[in-house]
Amino acid sequence: MTGSSTPRRPAPHQPQVRAVRLGPRSLAALCLVSVIGVAGFGWPLFADPASQVGTHAQDAPWLFAGLLVLLVAVVAATISESGLGPKAVAMLGVLAATGAALRPIGAGTAGIEPMFFLMVLSGRVLGPGFGFVLGSVTMFSSALLTGGVGPWMPFQMLAMGWFTMGAGLLPGPDRLRGRAELSLLAAYGFLAAFAYGTVMNLEGWPFMNALASNVAFDPHAGVPANLARFLAYCLATSLGWDLGRAVVTVVLTLTLGAPLLRALRRATRRAAFETPVTFDPR
Repeated sequence: MTGSSTPRRPAPHQPQVRAVRLGPRSLAALCLVSVIGVAGFGWPLFADPASQVGTHAQDAPWLFAGLLVLLVAVVAATISESGLGPKAVAMLGVLAATGAALRPIGAGTAGIEPMFFLMVLSGRVLGPGFGFVLGSVTMFSSALLTGGVGPWMPFQMLAMGWFTMGAGLLPGPDRLRGRAELSLLAAYGFLAAFAYGTVMNLEGWPFMNALASNVAFDPHAGVPANLARFLAYCLATSLGWDLGRAVVTVVLTLTLGAPLLRALRRATRRAAFETPVTFDPR
């Protein structure tokens, strides 16, 4: 007698787990802080040369440092609305501590920043809401660890929140797997690493005019002239660092991304974030 076997179909991918789901209030707060963040980063390009904004250039970092208050409000709104449970808080603490510990590795060495690769994978697995919270908290924790506390810290928190949230917004979270997903994450990490460096250059560029007059912010020049100066500033000061960060992120994503993605997805399935925690009365 000959037996016949029916080939098994591969099990479908389980829906992506969301430890934090952005609701109306948290979305509104996130949009508000993003709009103010764009103004905080880009005010040199938006300012009218005939205005008096340039005369208050040295005050701007302290004024926009008030973003920290709004960032905390975004995190609080996200947590209160999504009902962030103890398991999600534990996951957030572990990943933020790991990212903060990775940041000092390679400090002072051009672009060797492995924390960016962890943020990309974490945002991908846990979604944009968790990603924004994780990026902000990780940068805050690492600033305390490395002593990098100053008016630039809120800008770093916001930029890293955007960076990690962007990974959670990439297409195909429930279907794309394997090499295609790793290629997508590596491409995002490469581009986003440059974007992060460019955005952070905007934060410090107007206050670095002592370095070189031909690349410094000129409050009396128009947008095209200042944009050309800014591009020259990026090429002269941070291109090598940003390229190193982007390459390290790509290499770590392609070499370590697959096992880490599996570990993160296994941890999120076991955590069952959307299942409420109950206690046995015994």
